[in-house]
Formats: sequence, structure tokens, C-alpha cells
Amino acid sequence: MGVGYGMALLGMGLGLGLLVFGAAYGIGKLAVAAMEGIARQPEAAGNIRGTAIVLGALIEGFTFFALIVFFLLNPGATFEKMTEKDAKPAPVVSEKH
Repeated sequence: MGVGYGMALLGMGLGLGLLVFGAAYGIGKLAVAAMEGIARQPEAAGNIRGTAIVLGALIEGFTFFALIVFFLLNPGATFEKMTEKDAKPAPVVSEKH
């Protein structure tokens, strides 16, 4: 396990974080727009609600698809591969008074 593996894990973690953040942001924007639309035109609430549910499901579906692709492409992206022989002990700092 070299530095490259650690950087790959860091990149994958950051990418997954951005993916989840983006999905949450998109669903939040969708909910705000749906509520504003319903507030402005209450008679269209059923159509707006149905459209918002479908769009929210599409956003969630894309997020889950990306997570599945991530785990299929990186089956070894777990910390179980790091064994004790790969771990390096922390340096000991001695204090002299």
C-alpha cells in the first residue's frame, strides 16, 4: 500500500462527498421550487407535487447509480487491506529537559 492507494481513497471519499452534497442540494432546490409553485398556484398542487416526486426520484436514482458504480469499480476500497505489516508506527519524540 503506497501513497497512491491512500490518495485514491482520499479522492474517492471526496468524490462521494461531493456526490451526496450535490444530490442533497438538488433535492433542496427542487423542494423550494415546488413549494413556491404550490404557494403561487394552489390549484396546480397535484401536478406540481407529482412532478416534484418524479424529479426527486430521478435525482436519488442517479445518486444510487453512482454509488453502485463506485463500489463495483473499487471492490478493494476498504481499509481491511491495510494489515499490520503495512502500518508504520508513529515516530517517538523524546523530550529532554
